[in-house]
Amino acid sequence: MAAEAEVLDEIHRLRARVPQVTGALAASVDGLVLAHDTPGVEPEGVAALTAAALGVALRLTDATGQGDFRELLVRGVYGYVATYAAGTSAVLTLLAQDRVNVGRLHLEGRRAGTRIGELVDAATARGEPPAPARTPAKPAARPVVPRTRTPRAPALTDPPAARAPAEQALPVRTPTTKTPTTTES
Repeated sequence: MAAEAEVLDEIHRLRARVPQVTGALAASVDGLVLAHDTPGVEPEGVAALTAAALGVALRLTDATGQGDFRELLVRGVYGYVATYAAGTSAVLTLLAQDRVNVGRLHLEGRRAGTRIGELVDAATARGEPPAPARTPAKPAARPVVPRTRTPRAPALTDPPAARAPAEQALPVRTPTTKTPTTTES
């Protein structure tokens, strides 16, 4: 696609305006990468997952009567994944740190999505094919983020030996009923 360079320029401008954006890619709605700047992340995989999420989002907005798809935001422990409509046949997906200003992310993501949509739709109207097929480059090493694992609490169905003494089952007390005593005077 001849517009690929312009789409990539728009992605770079977006990343310059919002430094907490760690990656960005434009993809067709069926999951083909059009342009990307996603260090440490496999763009083809993200594009495919974006297409799958887009399918669910389209069904959800349709089923709830919310109209056409505009954007999707997913928040993880370490940051955000935001997807914005980009014209009639593309989407823009942004990866951002957890400290990003989400309002700013939306503002810039919507603007870039609109511009990328114009570029992609114009190229499609000229009859240009989607992004050229490329041999994927070797992905950059992903940073190792230490994660702490929370130990599983023993369940009541575990054998008593597996439970800590304080967590062992307590004896069940059966309620005792007192028989009313009547006193006659």
